[in-house]
Amino acid sequence: MSVPSQPSVTPPPSAAPPVTGPGGLLHSPLHPTHLALGATMAPFGGWEMPISYAGSGVVAEHTAVRSTVGVFDVSHLGKASVTGPGAADFVNACLTADLGRIGPGQAQYTLCCADDGGVVDDLIAYLVGPDEVFLVPNAANAGQVVALLQQAAPDTITVTDRHAEFGVIAVQGPASAAVLRDAGLPTDLDYMQWADGEIAGEPVRICRTGYTGEHGYELLPSWSAAPQLWDVLADRAAAHGGRPAGLGARDTLRTEMGYPLHGQDLSREISPVQARSGWAVGWSKPAFFGREALVAEKAAGPRRTLWGLLALDRGVLRPHLEVQDAAGARVGETTSGTFSPTLGKGIALALLDAGGPGEGAEVAVQVRGRSLAARVVKPPFVPSHVR
Repeated sequence: MSVPSQPSVTPPPSAAPPVTGPGGLLHSPLHPTHLALGATMAPFGGWEMPISYAGSGVVAEHTAVRSTVGVFDVSHLGKASVTGPGAADFVNACLTADLGRIGPGQAQYTLCCADDGGVVDDLIAYLVGPDEVFLVPNAANAGQVVALLQQAAPDTITVTDRHAEFGVIAVQGPASAAVLRDAGLPTDLDYMQWADGEIAGEPVRICRTGYTGEHGYELLPSWSAAPQLWDVLADRAAAHGGRPAGLGARDTLRTEMGYPLHGQDLSREISPVQARSGWAVGWSKPAFFGREALVAEKAAGPRRTLWGLLALDRGVLRPHLEVQDAAGARVGETTSGTFSPTLGKGIALALLDAGGPGEGAEVAVQVRGRSLAARVVKPPFVPSHVR
């Protein structure tokens, strides 16, 4: 395995993000931009982030991503680096996916599990080379992932929390490649491939990843350069009929794809075997956190499995609703739920008991004292266009 020709992004040192409000919520480097755009702000993973923007709203922003392009601030996502001789092998012995299956310049979806098989977090690993891996975990769990890796690391490996050194901007939708080309950034990347580029003299890492089911990119500029990059990308997106999009649309988009959200569809109580995320586990690897418990659960079969629910009646599905079978017996609970702007129907993800209703079965979801009929389906709810 050779070190890639592209250099590692190493921005200048950055101060910690500011803290504001009685709740001590963190601000992204784009916080003033969101306020200027009239964004509706809300807490998310310890950060104050935009849910939607004035003059558009969740449905319009969702539709823009499916039809043209949307630009998201996801700088709340964690960032960490693992460096030192054999860093890639070390990460591979900790996280679930088989890092040996990709090469430098590629990225991989993977999981950090506890000893009992529960999911501490799901994250993206960027393989820089045999001696460096860059990780992007979720906002609320970044510190825990870093701590677990630091505890497991030998003296030759350094695990560094770099949360406040980088912003993250996602450009998602059919016109996403055109937006990046207009900005002079590389776009000729396979799915889950990354490259380092430059804009206005500032380094930026570009990866063909996303959380929407559309062709798209996630860009990691330095913290201080994020506002300038946002302005360029938002301007180019507007020229293609796109717009800024908030975390409200990000949630409806990912739910339509059946992508799990940690803390709801994956968690310390919901294993990858239960959440249909076993594809992100390198089952033949000799070691990773939680391996023994997960191998045993896979062999025995999970006691519950994540399914999709498509509402047959009018109504919006939400998390933590009881699901009943045709006889009225409890068979599970919704974990995520929303209104699908693409389908014009309520959709949900739900953990259903083993031996209970399967694909195609009709179930009843208890919504505020009434039963809402739904059909059990296997996600995604809409076609994927990521490849």
